[in-house]
Amino acid sequence: MTVEPLPLTGERTVPGIAVENYWFRRHEAAYLDLAHHCVGAVVLEAGCGEGYGAALIARHAARVVALDYDEPTAAHAARTYPELAVLRGNLASLPLRDRSVDVVANLQVIEHLWDQEGFLAECARVLRPGGRLLVTTPNRITFSPGRDTPLNPFHTRELAPDELAGLLTGAGLAVETLAGVRHGPRLRDLDARFGGSVIDAQVAVAVAGGPWPADLLAAVSGVEAADFEITADDPDASLDLVAVAVRT
Repeated sequence: MTVEPLPLTGERTVPGIAVENYWFRRHEAAYLDLAHHCVGAVVLEAGCGEGYGAALIARHAARVVALDYDEPTAAHAARTYPELAVLRGNLASLPLRDRSVDVVANLQVIEHLWDQEGFLAECARVLRPGGRLLVTTPNRITFSPGRDTPLNPFHTRELAPDELAGLLTGAGLAVETLAGVRHGPRLRDLDARFGGSVIDAQVAVAVAGGPWPADLLAAVSGVEAADFEITADDPDASLDLVAVAVRT
């Protein structure tokens, strides 16, 4: 059965699209880095989007429940990734029992939520003692520099490292790791090649609405997850934040 891809709206990342490949690989790098926390575990992906990340986690986990609020998106994930148990539901009121999962994965989602505190309280509720919450989110300092409101219209509130850590501890979760995603050597070379920032080069094309320059499209479509580095050194300077928090 052929499954039609989700439309690319800017709200969520979709795999298999050349012009979106940089963002897809940047997100994939975090999934790959965090997957070891899911080995043999019952995992909830809260905000599964297209479903590719939940499917990656499912290679390691005992069971993955993939949850999304958007009905067409949840239906697409269920059709595309039959190994997942897909639910449609509100992240502000997770449709799971107390202490029912080992891991909650929430990658590139919390910045879309209006009630971030309420969502994290729900994560703490459904996690078993000693269970882990895995979070990634754009670093406000570098993603929307110098602004109080996000550049991305689909984001309600972006977070700096200390803000994310404060939200996690406020929900009764102990921060085990706070790291960040950065460009590795190949991407730093692309930054230099495209005027100092391959991200800005992509954004400029998107804003202009014209065709992609062939050299930029070739460079972006060739990006791999391994081209990103995840390190705990100076998370303030990172592109995306990566946090692991434990339910005590």
